[in-house]
Amino acid sequence: MHEAKMKETCKTLKDGGCRSIHIGGGEPFLDFDGLLTLVKTAISFGIAVDYVETNASWVTSADDVVRKLNALAKVGADTLCISVDPFHAEYIPYAQPLKLAEICRDIGFGYFLWQERFLRMMADTGAEVAHDRAALEKSIGRDYINATARAYGLKIGGRAINIEAEYSTPKPLEAVLTDSPCRGLLSANHFHVDMYNRFIPPGCTGFAVPLPELVAGLEPGKYPAFEASFSGGVAGLYELAVKNHGFEPEPEGYTSGCALCFHIRRFLSKQEGYPELEREFYEQSLRYY
Repeated sequence: MHEAKMKETCKTLKDGGCRSIHIGGGEPFLDFDGLLTLVKTAISFGIAVDYVETNASWVTSADDVVRKLNALAKVGADTLCISVDPFHAEYIPYAQPLKLAEICRDIGFGYFLWQERFLRMMADTGAEVAHDRAALEKSIGRDYINATARAYGLKIGGRAINIEAEYSTPKPLEAVLTDSPCRGLLSANHFHVDMYNRFIPPGCTGFAVPLPELVAGLEPGKYPAFEASFSGGVAGLYELAVKNHGFEPEPEGYTSGCALCFHIRRFLSKQEGYPELEREFYEQSLRYY
């Protein structure tokens, strides 16, 4: 995020009543100067930084870690959320987040492991190397992806959308076509803002609405897929796609309402008039797993 966008975002958050943030990514430490600037910018707008999320992939030299943590503390960030779980273990030896936690303890920098319970799950998995999915299934169990998602309270979606089919049987359209409004799309409890100052709803990937417009009040009809989901749930989105664009559901059904919603939004992202949906996001998601 460029500094001008940082200022714009922090002003919008402040105007909307936000008092504190956490900084995630990606990996914030990959652009350490940018991370320091963002911390300083947030604090200058009266917004506290609760913690900085990190996967510890950058941890090599202890001296470098200490230098960076001291620099963070100097600008006003004093706590790390250190990721340690089977998902990250596919890419980062979990000895690295444990090493980062040890350094934090030694110098008195605040931290918490997210989540420490996963260390027990991975007790029989080597900490010094990354592990592919096959290795993790062998050491933890074939259900480890589903179990980890449940422990996190995560729905299976986005880049993991295809995994749900491994754990669930497709259901008829009628069984997953709920009309419960997706009011959580506008939850202010734990939302995210991307580097372009767009609001990302909590727990639902694939929607992106400009944060300033959301704070000011969305123009009716400008983001029809978002609006249909918020007011009418999956059924409202389905009706929009069928009525306006002739969407045809898969005959074998869907594993969940979220899976149906994802595929409807993927379909709509190819149509004109849905700026809240990025076609490339949906196409990329289907390339994983």
